Amino acid sequence: MVKVYHDKDIDESVLKGKTVAVLGYGSQGRAQALNLRDSGTKVLVGLRPGGKSWKRAQEDGFKPVSHLEAAQRGDVVLMLMPDMAQPSVYKEEVSLAMKPGKALQFAHGFNIHFGEIKPPKDVDVIMVAPKSPGPEMRRQYEAGFGVPALVAVHQDASGHALEKALAVAKALGSGRAGVIETTYKDETESDLFGEQAVLCGGVDQLIRRGFKVLTEAGYPPELAYFEVCNELKLIVDLIYKSGLGGMYRAVSDTAKWGGMSVGPMIVDDHVEDNMRRALKAVRDGSFAKAWIAESKAGAKRFEKLFAECDALEIEKVGRQVRRMSGLEK
Repeated sequence: MVKVYHDKDIDESVLKGKTVAVLGYGSQGRAQALNLRDSGTKVLVGLRPGGKSWKRAQEDGFKPVSHLEAAQRGDVVLMLMPDMAQPSVYKEEVSLAMKPGKALQFAHGFNIHFGEIKPPKDVDVIMVAPKSPGPEMRRQYEAGFGVPALVAVHQDASGHALEKALAVAKALGSGRAGVIETTYKDETESDLFGEQAVLCGGVDQLIRRGFKVLTEAGYPPELAYFEVCNELKLIVDLIYKSGLGGMYRAVSDTAKWGGMSVGPMIVDDHVEDNMRRALKAVRDGSFAKAWIAESKAGAKRFEKLFAECDALEIEKVGRQVRRMSGLEK
């Protein structure tokens, strides 16, 4: 069984008198900086001077500085910019500030696990990975709760690396929900697989193909959108709150029978084999190698795939339906 920590198990005094440098102010960076500050932690935001996040950080009451200055002044340095931006920021700025006794923290293990960033041996290398997008983490914190998080230690130079990671997790509000101890390897590989096979790639393709089948059969696009996309949120909410069994208990008997009897025909053993191939590519590093190469080459295929997604008919129909429903202006 995994080890799970809650607020009562965590000593927040580990961060007393210390500065946490948050590098990056996107979805995770902003939410983590605000939560940490509201928990009484001294926070310093490090950004690229003149970047679009600089003004937003100022509006939130921070006085941002460069990545280098933040890393120099921070006792715990949180790397919260995108994965592909981290290696160059680390090499050009953060590495210059990595002195004995500091802790370098990530929210995802990609660059450490695949060797794109190699910190010196005399610093702690830890991870706190909230299992939620930043805005939801912030919303839960403001509501008096929090989102679960994973913690891991890659390098324990001080002998107190885990305590530091747990203290940060508690300050983020995650100790209220539960903090699970894991490893960099397990977090990185399971996270990448989940994104590709189910959460992003799998769901995306189910929606696209379901929409295509219905519209090709002559059903109105708006109806198809509701059936394969719009209602998905309702089902996921039921699963989130009550599990698969709870979801089935909440829907009609016809939906129960159709889902349980026809579902395995749609997502069958062939799909499971494809998932195993995706997992193999994650575990042997070939996915990471390909993604790093794509990014360094200018991300042209990445941009092409994104443009193709935006141009899908379901996206056009979806925008119309969301405007009609008041969800989008």
